[in-house]
Amino acid sequence: MKQVPVKDAVGMVLIHDLTKIVPKEYKGRAFKKGHVIQPDDIDELLKIGKEHIFVLEPGEGVNVHEDYAALRLARAVSGADVKYADPCEGKSMLSSARRGLLKINSSLLYDINSVKDISIASLPNNFPVAAEQKIAGARVVPLFVDEAVLQEAEGLAADRGPVFSIKPFVKLKAGVVTTGNEVYKGLVKDSFGPLIMEKLKTYDAGFMGQVFCGDEPGKISEQIIKFVDAGAGLVILTGGMSVDPDDSTPSAIRMTGAEVITYGIPVNPGNMFMMARLGSAVIMGLPGGVMYFKTSIFDVVLARVFARDTITKEDFIKMGEGGLCLACETCRYPNCFFCR
Repeated sequence: MKQVPVKDAVGMVLIHDLTKIVPKEYKGRAFKKGHVIQPDDIDELLKIGKEHIFVLEPGEGVNVHEDYAALRLARAVSGADVKYADPCEGKSMLSSARRGLLKINSSLLYDINSVKDISIASLPNNFPVAAEQKIAGARVVPLFVDEAVLQEAEGLAADRGPVFSIKPFVKLKAGVVTTGNEVYKGLVKDSFGPLIMEKLKTYDAGFMGQVFCGDEPGKISEQIIKFVDAGAGLVILTGGMSVDPDDSTPSAIRMTGAEVITYGIPVNPGNMFMMARLGSAVIMGLPGGVMYFKTSIFDVVLARVFARDTITKEDFIKMGEGGLCLACETCRYPNCFFCR
């Protein structure tokens, strides 16, 4: 390439997009690649800080233009239900083709971004996304990148890819078991039920109903098994999740024979959360904090359950970093750091 003063560039063709930025108002393409520079363009080019443009000279060898490189990168890292757009300003945006849970091969993304001149930015792993939502942007840093560099990134994706995929949400039947003598006997009004039903609506769950039990582990266990036998993919229990002697919900969950994934996690609100599996059904024990906070561990786990995503004890341990909710006056979950 060679540099040409913009005042001498009339009639020349732009070989890349030029960006215009107006603080707090606009950021986007001012001139598109392939645009033939006109006399009237000179003032605008100078206003956006372009005193020179670049034109190609013959014999450029094996270098790949940023637009084509971005397209190849986007294609290489895209998996199931991920689509990518034509490049704009040297970047190809990836988006979700359907509603679901964004899954990222994090170690692969790290290794691809470690390749010289490669830049791929994305939403966090396990982020619930809507159809057409942007999930990542792929580009190279220079205007032209060596073919060998691009092939290295593509090779990593071919061997270990894809980087990005979407797990669709499935429709599960869900039942709620509310425990505690104070609610069962009508001394305290249940506040958990309406909250849970509202959040289940987000995933179009098949609601099987809510039953009330006292503090007897045997009876609580029976209700869990009844829901599972009736086809529940998710059973949610509220109440009795602390370590007080008369809080019997964890014991009741264990009595069903379920495999306990975790009881107690480094997340606040939601420290005393319990999760178990009974056959193909997920059982959740929700602590009281879920009822009082706009966002809690319940929101984090619910999205993954409805995507039929496997959650391990290690997953919960990793949530400790970022697991403290600041209870912001205006909650922006999932667009915040919580459990990221």
